[in-house]
Amino acid sequence: MFIPTTKEEVKKLGWDSLDVILVTGDSYIDSPFVGVSLIGKLLIKEGFRVGIIAQPDINSKTDISRLGEPGLFWGITGGCIDSMVANYTASKKRRKKDDYTAGGNNTRRPDRAVIVYSNLVRQYFKKTRPIVLGGIEASLRRIPHYDFWSNRLRKSIIFDAKADYIVYGMGEKTTVELANRLRDGSDAKDIPGICYISNKPREGYIELCSFNDLLVDKNAFVDMFNVFYRNNDPLKAKGMYQKHDLRYLVHNPPAPYLLSKELDAVYDLNFERDLHPYHKKFGQVRALDTIKFSIPTHRGCYGECNFCAISMHEGTTVSWRSEKSIIREAKLLAAHPDFKGYILDVGGPTANMYGFECEKKLSGGSCTDKRCIHPKICSMLKPDHQKQIKLLKSLRKINGIKKIFISSGIRYDLLLGDKINGEKYLKEIILHHISGQLKIAPEHTEEKILKLMGKPGTNSLLEFVDKFYKHTKEAGKEQYLTYYFMVSHPGCNEDEIKKMKSFISNRLKINTEQVQIFTPTPSTYSTLMYYTQVNPFNKNKIYVEKDIPKKEKLKQIITSKRNVTHKNK
Repeated sequence: MFIPTTKEEVKKLGWDSLDVILVTGDSYIDSPFVGVSLIGKLLIKEGFRVGIIAQPDINSKTDISRLGEPGLFWGITGGCIDSMVANYTASKKRRKKDDYTAGGNNTRRPDRAVIVYSNLVRQYFKKTRPIVLGGIEASLRRIPHYDFWSNRLRKSIIFDAKADYIVYGMGEKTTVELANRLRDGSDAKDIPGICYISNKPREGYIELCSFNDLLVDKNAFVDMFNVFYRNNDPLKAKGMYQKHDLRYLVHNPPAPYLLSKELDAVYDLNFERDLHPYHKKFGQVRALDTIKFSIPTHRGCYGECNFCAISMHEGTTVSWRSEKSIIREAKLLAAHPDFKGYILDVGGPTANMYGFECEKKLSGGSCTDKRCIHPKICSMLKPDHQKQIKLLKSLRKINGIKKIFISSGIRYDLLLGDKINGEKYLKEIILHHISGQLKIAPEHTEEKILKLMGKPGTNSLLEFVDKFYKHTKEAGKEQYLTYYFMVSHPGCNEDEIKKMKSFISNRLKINTEQVQIFTPTPSTYSTLMYYTQVNPFNKNKIYVEKDIPKKEKLKQIITSKRNVTHKNK
């Protein structure tokens, strides 16, 4: 079933009121890829009555009040994508299209949606039930952060939103526990995975530099972020508190990652995999083209790329579903009346992180003095693609499935690091799981910038490219690699861009259009570099390009066409 969006739907379920009302910046898509749907379905499974208000009109009370007032709490999310990223390009130009809005026109998601929706609730429901912020927009703004769009530091979003709690990270355990505590009338302030406002510090927690001090000292901001980053593993993290004017942000340690059986239970929930009929009158949502017949296999990423927010939202420990659960979902897709035989993706943040993790990390938490795969793969990680090979073979045997694609990209350094099954995995996906192109993301080619990004060097890239085209030729297929590159990352100037263009043309032998300008998003190390103009790991000064026309010129250098012979050996 769909989660109800109108009073009529609530009544059809035999409910006279709701315990929880979720408000989202997306049109309501009932899918395991959509956080608000997943949380809503999980709460319903746990016995709570839940409704959803999607993309409410912010200029009236019509939408925000149509389900009444919840008995326990309001849950506010900006949607699957940060609202500022959804609304603006890296050049700060307004986007015309929105893949998560019915009809596709970007007219229904406000800037800073979490703050706007929270204040909308306060406007029409005085002294209402607690307001709980969640989703990626709130999660990444849970501490003071640099805001690219206003070019200034902002407080934790909980203050601007006038909210009661932030549920950060993926949020399943935390949200269910919070709902239970509020229903029972018990204190919720010791729940892992939440932030809240207090009139006093929390005893036994780490004190972070006050917000007012951060405004005048960029080095203090670097130090604060380093402490924050090191305290995000559930097995090791300590709680933190931080003064904001006369009050304190209290940041509890993270909730434990879900075990495989817990992930199975979450993704085994019944999803419609469709846009709610209430929104279909506005048209379809483009996001469904890719997520409707895709399967999430795992979450988390130990890649820890400095420009990526996954580490701070999903975590640096990879958790995966069982093969049994994934096969069960694939069979459901194969039986769907709209299914044409093609599963568009089987993966996660990076497809080939399924099924292996560092045993030391699983038992004792992430290391605070080194990373799993940068600058090289840690000897404790032991990449092994055997489980994913077995999974893909099992999926191919399911009746009704013609082809399964790997669309979420792979880490070629991990593949090369698996000396036993890595090349077997590459052959497997070349033979069965590519639709003509395989995505990889080198992001840059110059070692100095790759180090600042936390990405592997070009030696592993070139080795992988050679292996890919060798096995592609042996398979008798015409398939290609699609490369994603980035310009204007902190540390990168025009000289590095010209060198990158030369490398792309002369070594990779391609012209590329898959180039993005770096966007400083909250709570990443690269954004910290952008704001402070220092390397946070050694405090050395670095060059940062902040002029938008110059950034666009750098992109044009990379995308300019040269005569090349495509590298398909």
